[in-house]
Amino acid sequence: QVQLVESGGGLVQTGGSLRLSCAASGIIFSVNVMGWYRQAPGKQRELVASIGPGYSTNYADSVKGRFTISRDNAKNTVYLQMNSLKPEDTAVYYCNAKQYMIVPLDNWGQGTQVTVSS
Repeated sequence: QVQLVESGGGLVQTGGSLRLSCAASGIIFSVNVMGWYRQAPGKQRELVASIGPGYSTNYADSVKGRFTISRDNAKNTVYLQMNSLKPEDTAVYYCNAKQYMIVPLDNWGQGTQVTVSS
């Protein structure tokens, strides 16, 4: 059974920081592309950042220079360090695991709320 469990969301003031974590189980973590997506009310879900098995990273333009994605394959965990938060970062943040090798898989966490107050 695949589980992606996010934690670390909450309420923070503009300019503050949060660190999201996503603990994965039931997948071959090291071969998955791990990503963080977000969905604000009335908007489509969008990619925030992703990190591949070889640790290559990709960021949305809106978060470049403020957010950092990382992974710890020994702990089956992916992180999103969010600095200099803005009210427009307010959204539900979802962890995603995409496996392209062996058997294609696409798994999602339940989401964690991030609210940035102005």
